[in-house]
Amino acid sequence: MTHFLAFACLGSSLLTLMVTLPAPRASGAEPEAPSQVIETLHTVLIGVMKEAEALGYAGRRERLAPVLKQTFDLSFMAQKSVGRHWRKVSEEDRQRLLDIFVRFTIANYAGRFDGYSGQHFETLREEPSLHETVLVHSRLVDPGGDPVQLNYRLRKVDEKWKIIDVYLNGTVSELALRRSEYSSLIQREGLEGLLTALKDKIAALAAGSQKQS
Repeated sequence: MTHFLAFACLGSSLLTLMVTLPAPRASGAEPEAPSQVIETLHTVLIGVMKEAEALGYAGRRERLAPVLKQTFDLSFMAQKSVGRHWRKVSEEDRQRLLDIFVRFTIANYAGRFDGYSGQHFETLREEPSLHETVLVHSRLVDPGGDPVQLNYRLRKVDEKWKIIDVYLNGTVSELALRRSEYSSLIQREGLEGLLTALKDKIAALAAGSQKQS
């Protein structure tokens, strides 16, 4: 399996080919707790890993798209990933950036989760954090190696908790890494340079997965 945690580069019978997202909650019901949001994500990720070969890259991408859009605040993350440059671009360009950011995020997960060798996730605890966010501590347990700590920061959006950042080994912010990379690229080559780079990464992920299949 391609290493799941390459951020700088940026009861199993239930996890059949027909794994679906949880049914929508009835109107007025309490929203999922932050830790439940993470467990929803992890359940689908493990299902995709177990069926990675059968699904293929396109199938993994299709399976992951709904849960990533459901559990991540991708609009917020796209905005923060370019920092102050967001205020300088038109509404049309913001939408273009958001569209390619969402496509890249889905492609990146589909490319990373390409096999299974006994891994599982453990949700450890959640705690309040800065600016009315919540930090959920979890870890990826790999029988062939040391557990890796994964912390998720979530904020409430329209009464639903959504992920806005992932911390590798508890400290390395994926959003901060992207912001550094994307802002630098915009300064050198403009917004078009960033959009082109993200499109190239999406194409490379697809090509790499096809070679492995």
